[in-house]
Amino acid sequence: MLSAYRRGRTRLRAAARAGLTAQHVMVLCFHGRVIHQPSAGSPDGELIVDLGAPYDLPRSLEIIQRGAGDPAFRVDPVGHRGGPGGTPGAGAWACFRLWSPASALEQGQVLLRLDQLDAARVRARAWCAGAEASPAELARTALARVPALLGAGDDWAGFEHLLTTSEDEQSAGLERIRRRHPGVRLPSSGQLLDQLVTVVLEQKVTHDQARHGWRQLLRRHGERPPGPAPAWMRLPLTAGQLRAVPSWEWHQMWVQPPMAATIRRVAERASALHRLAGSPAGVRSLEELAGILTAIDGVGSWTAAETLQRTHGAADLLAVGDYHLPALVGEALTGSRTDDAGMLRILRPWRGHRQRVVRLIRVSGYRHQKFGPRLSPADHRSR
Repeated sequence: MLSAYRRGRTRLRAAARAGLTAQHVMVLCFHGRVIHQPSAGSPDGELIVDLGAPYDLPRSLEIIQRGAGDPAFRVDPVGHRGGPGGTPGAGAWACFRLWSPASALEQGQVLLRLDQLDAARVRARAWCAGAEASPAELARTALARVPALLGAGDDWAGFEHLLTTSEDEQSAGLERIRRRHPGVRLPSSGQLLDQLVTVVLEQKVTHDQARHGWRQLLRRHGERPPGPAPAWMRLPLTAGQLRAVPSWEWHQMWVQPPMAATIRRVAERASALHRLAGSPAGVRSLEELAGILTAIDGVGSWTAAETLQRTHGAADLLAVGDYHLPALVGEALTGSRTDDAGMLRILRPWRGHRQRVVRLIRVSGYRHQKFGPRLSPADHRSR
């Protein structure tokens, strides 16, 4: 009894650290899980998505979240083992803006709450606000995108068959990981501008620097989303808001001048990015879309791949040029560290599914060896 009480107190403290206060949410303990539900405010729309198979909400959506303190997207800070039973009780908060695919004009703002009801079903509730359409109309538009966000269209059947029919040791190991985590999907957020900004902030800096820059950007300049949002939530910035951030404030947010300049160039092309976020006419593949993104000065193949993995569920786009990824893939699959060329060679048998291989390695919990002291970047923000 005492240990259960202590576990409950620990979970409640974790929820409090995430900003889920009593003013905004009701915290319920049920079978060892913490379920967060909005305490007030009827949603403008609701949708239940049946994935048709066990679904792992935390491990599917965690790649969209930028650190534990992400102000725009956050999976509930409660552990779920996953497996054939899915992750019932898991949930997430998200807020974003809706853009017209034709005119690239803002239609409204959305607060989204996701709650997994059982092994395969997820309930989505939306609160919306906008000047050009009613909240109910905006909610219908937002909820129509939820299946893609959850990864409903991400079909692993071909990859699973490839693993099953291959006789090599690496495929057998990946198949075992997949059996332990059958509910992992690749999400498609569709928020091309927002994700591109977050990835630019991660260029050639440490994890802490990148996460700090994103948090500070939204905390200083982001607006509150509609509905009963947790106190920590902020909407991602519009292109106009990004362009208005002065250079000295980028410096205060620990964002280096080259990255700030790239974000301004990205913001200048926001209209085109909003049109590309859907199903752009004339673009035949994600590789072609990645090529369009790299035409922006400061956006390379690594940035394009990291972005499209989150916005379009890119199953085969690899982040070539990543500082850690080749070592992770090489050690996990061969026992030896490698470089980008070696990583591409190792992953060649699973071409078409290479990002799925990377996701399986990451959700397995494998950690590659690290050598030397941890990098401590100089902090010039007060200078």
